[in-house]
Amino acid sequence: MSTGWQQAISELRAQGDAARAGGERAAALGTDGARQVRDTAIAVRYAAEADYLRSAQALLRAHLADRRPPRRLPAARIWPGFRDMWRDRALHQRGGLWRAVPDNAAMDQMRSASPGPRLDAVIEQAEGLRASLHGHRQRDSLYESYIPDPAATLVGDPLGGNGRPAPTLPGFPDPAHPLNRAFPQGSGIRIQPGRLDEFNQLWDDESAVHQRAIAFGDAALALLVESRLDGVTPQPGRLRGAGRWIAREEALVTHRPKWPARPTGFQIATLAGTAALVLACTGLPLTFGQHADLLPHYTWLFMTAALIACTGTGIILRYVPKLIQGPGPRAAAPGIAAALLALMVWQGQGPLAEHFFAGPYDRYEREYANGCLAVTPYQHNAVQATVTDGVLVINPTNGGPTLRLGPAENGGTHPLRPLDQATRTVLDEHGC
Repeated sequence: MSTGWQQAISELRAQGDAARAGGERAAALGTDGARQVRDTAIAVRYAAEADYLRSAQALLRAHLADRRPPRRLPAARIWPGFRDMWRDRALHQRGGLWRAVPDNAAMDQMRSASPGPRLDAVIEQAEGLRASLHGHRQRDSLYESYIPDPAATLVGDPLGGNGRPAPTLPGFPDPAHPLNRAFPQGSGIRIQPGRLDEFNQLWDDESAVHQRAIAFGDAALALLVESRLDGVTPQPGRLRGAGRWIAREEALVTHRPKWPARPTGFQIATLAGTAALVLACTGLPLTFGQHADLLPHYTWLFMTAALIACTGTGIILRYVPKLIQGPGPRAAAPGIAAALLALMVWQGQGPLAEHFFAGPYDRYEREYANGCLAVTPYQHNAVQATVTDGVLVINPTNGGPTLRLGPAENGGTHPLRPLDQATRTVLDEHGC
């Protein structure tokens, strides 16, 4: 008995228990639970079932290929700060169940293995999952656009049987083509006549994907327990992924206030203050790029500014509704703080950029004229300075050796250094 297999199978059993518990939790909240909590519970259920299905396939592939089990079973990743987006995506895609259905390669591997009752049960459940995937993909293709009969009523003709098919788009004769469904020529949508039984079968297959995913995982678990653990079912192991959040829906996706339909003046002040802060931050790349002599790369500067603007806008849309929930003037407090910070950023970015990306004349004054050469013939008001080919030439008006310093470049960050022996001698005499 392999320790790796025992741990992997115990974790698989924990995921199976979580998938079943997720279904029970979602059913319990189906009637009396808050909508947000109920939606979160359904998303957790979908993700837990997808985790169970993917993990069962991963261990099944390793078993059939006689390899070691993976060190970590597949599990959903739920990033903090984006959990509401994860929930919406899980609801839209059923937690990734459709992508986890066994593909042709997995089916070929199972069918080519040594037959047995346990493996036959796994293959049967896998074929059921593929039937669910087929129902998911083909169900919408049974609809068509039609023109209702003016004499018929919706109550007496719920399937549109008394209407006539609408004309199709030129070049697309199939009424179920996605373009004909996206741009219908009729005023109604119905199931194609004579295909109601087929539609019901596809609907039943698609709806059964949750039960079939758990059944596939249970069949794979039974096969692995019999083949790898001599029929001894282990205790549930460590649970990872979405199953950890069952019955903790409010902690997973916290309530986020929505934008008020009619914001007050104080709330508008907060919105204006945060918008001013985003605008001030958007100017940072352009200001620093100008002082760093990066304007030839204006494309990257504007792209960076646009990225900051989009990020700031997203932060406003996500967090400002929560900041403006205070009563009365308290709703304007975050806006006032943001406006003051915006003023500091706007007024301080220029001097800060000039400090870090100073020109050669400013760097000479900062490094030499206002320091070791302050009381010498090389002080800033007693010299003539020119820049030639990246060399700063300092000529004292009262006579003396010429200083040659470099690199003299706009927007540079390197300190000025002597470029010849005469300059080095002068700087050594004055302790520079």
